[in-house]
Amino acid sequence: MTLRIYNTLTRRKEEFIPLEAGVVKMYVCGVTVYDYCHLGHARAYVVWDMVRRYLATKYQIKFVQNITDIDDKILKRAQERGTTMQAIANQYIATYDEDMARLNILKADDYPRATESIPEIMELIQKLIDCDYAYAAGGDVYYAVQKFPSYGKLSGRKLEDMQAGASGRVDDQEEQKRYPFDFALWKAAKPNEPFWESPWGKGRPGWHIECSAMVRSHLGETIDIHAGGTDLQFPHHENEIAQSEAGYGKNLAKYWMHNGFVNIDGEKMSKSLNNFKTIRDLFEYFDPMAIRLFILQAQYRQPIDFTEEAINAATKGWETIREAMLFAADFSEQLGWSNVEIPARDLIAESVACFEEAMDDDFNTSVAIAHVFELAKKLRAERNSLSHSGKTAAGSEVLWQDWQALSYMTNILGFIADISDREAVAESISEAQIEVLIQQRIAAKKAKNYPEGDRIREELKALGITLVDQKDGTTRWIRS
Repeated sequence: MTLRIYNTLTRRKEEFIPLEAGVVKMYVCGVTVYDYCHLGHARAYVVWDMVRRYLATKYQIKFVQNITDIDDKILKRAQERGTTMQAIANQYIATYDEDMARLNILKADDYPRATESIPEIMELIQKLIDCDYAYAAGGDVYYAVQKFPSYGKLSGRKLEDMQAGASGRVDDQEEQKRYPFDFALWKAAKPNEPFWESPWGKGRPGWHIECSAMVRSHLGETIDIHAGGTDLQFPHHENEIAQSEAGYGKNLAKYWMHNGFVNIDGEKMSKSLNNFKTIRDLFEYFDPMAIRLFILQAQYRQPIDFTEEAINAATKGWETIREAMLFAADFSEQLGWSNVEIPARDLIAESVACFEEAMDDDFNTSVAIAHVFELAKKLRAERNSLSHSGKTAAGSEVLWQDWQALSYMTNILGFIADISDREAVAESISEAQIEVLIQQRIAAKKAKNYPEGDRIREELKALGITLVDQKDGTTRWIRS
């Protein structure tokens, strides 16, 4: 099946054909570094990491994600703490890197910063002025949206409709604008603010112009995929198109992709609503891979609702997948397997055909993960068989194919299962403590308190201890 993706620009699914055969240039809008990342950020970057991983099975990928390290929010946070914008930015870049690493998100090929792109930004602003798409006013520079006839083509908005909705209102602080919806390319510096010298006076760049300049300097004038959250579609991405296409006379991106919101009780997660949950907070209670599974269980364009029930279900689901991923670590010696590396696709093409069919349909991870669960549950049944009887029902060769297929799928989805974590947990309980719990379970079963017996079995299982009930009534145990 040919890969098809939903293009926000055309509002339909299209066959994906790179501009250059075998190569994909992809740009993702990054974070504005003034606070910890929340679950909405996690969704965006998990989604684009998944897209990147799957594209990498077919193409050579150049993946760039910017960092906005100069912004009103960063400046305000610096003033509140009596420090510099650079110190605030560096602090939250470091925490971002830590959070993304725990979610197993691959590093971008480049992370251009706005503050490191000032010459390129100024060059584009001057080009837009020279082409009469922008004008200087009172130390600021504005983009004249009425000069760009196709303004609104990404979001589907029309200037005349926006004008009617605004009732002709103009921000009191921006009276120098020629038109209410013109937006700032350069902002004059206020007292005690950081600034750069420019032909228009001391100031700093606007938000939208940063990405236009960084896309061109790191990927070229036209790229294959530009991606980000739905909330960036307007005005940020709309303004990027207006700037880049007016300045360079070429389409900015062939395909525009946007991920859906994360909702809490039906409302978009945002700082303004004070309903955001930082990723760090969630890590205190949930495995990062369970969070990743929660995100990928929905098709990326659809909104997802964060609830305690949903994240608990994802946690349970992750345990099933995790145990399957560790199958080779537990049984490769017993089954005589020598190679437990992630296989080349052509070796398992038939086994992953349904998975790839789902992924080729606009990265439908909702369906793709269902195929992962099918294999995971099959391997769990074989795990139980091998633990209790030492025999496999399916046969070693079939299990090898299943585990190899599962490894290929979970690698694309970005899941990682570290056996050392489980070993550390298992070693945290002594043999004497295990025997005490076994005796408590035997006593509970004799008293026909089966729920308590099941509870103890599950408690031990969570600690990496598998109980094996034998025909003579005794129980032996093994560390998984």
